[in-house]
Amino acid sequence: MESEELLKLYAAGERDFSQLNLSRASLREANLLNINLAEANLSYSDLREARLGQAKLAGATLIGTNLCETILWGSDLSYANLSQAQLREADLMGAKLIKAQLSDAKLIKVCFSGANLTEANLSRSLLFEADFRPSSEQQTDLQLADFSGADLSYAHLSGTLLCGANLEGAKLCRATLEFRSDLSYETNLTDANLQCADLSYANLQGVILVGANLRGADLTRTILQDANLQGAIMPDGSIHD
Repeated sequence: MESEELLKLYAAGERDFSQLNLSRASLREANLLNINLAEANLSYSDLREARLGQAKLAGATLIGTNLCETILWGSDLSYANLSQAQLREADLMGAKLIKAQLSDAKLIKVCFSGANLTEANLSRSLLFEADFRPSSEQQTDLQLADFSGADLSYAHLSGTLLCGANLEGAKLCRATLEFRSDLSYETNLTDANLQCADLSYANLQGVILVGANLRGADLTRTILQDANLQGAIMPDGSIHD
């Protein structure tokens, strides 16, 4: 289906466009609230600044799609494939991204507030200054993801894979990383704000925590073997040598 036909049908009241092939569609700034694009193919389409609030995109293919500044609040992107997609400054507030594929995606300044990312794959994605307050990333694959300056305050990261992730300067105030979340070696938490974060049972083995703020954090049974805590503020307020 061509973009023009879809827009005409939508304007006429049609909402169900599921399972259609819309690859390379041009839908920039389109108003498509509550549209059903479940299992549709939107690979390499231009959806910049489109309004897709409450859209049904479960199982959709959005590989390489441009979704910069797109409104996707409350949308269902469960099982969707957004690999290599561009979502700079997109609004995903309250969106469902359960088991979504976001590997290698550009997620700079994206709003994930209230989003559900359970078992989603964000490996190697760029998440500079992304906002995750509060959201759920249980059992999410965030290996090698770049969270520089991201706000993960109050986020739930239970069971999350963060091997090799970069969280330099990130805010994780009151975040929960319990049940042995695997941060593992080469994860960079330099200057990260972890005040009052729940790090109980987390695996921080080999993690770089140089200058991190851990004041008030719960480190009950936390594994800190080989972690670099130089200059870090410890839970009791002392500075680590």
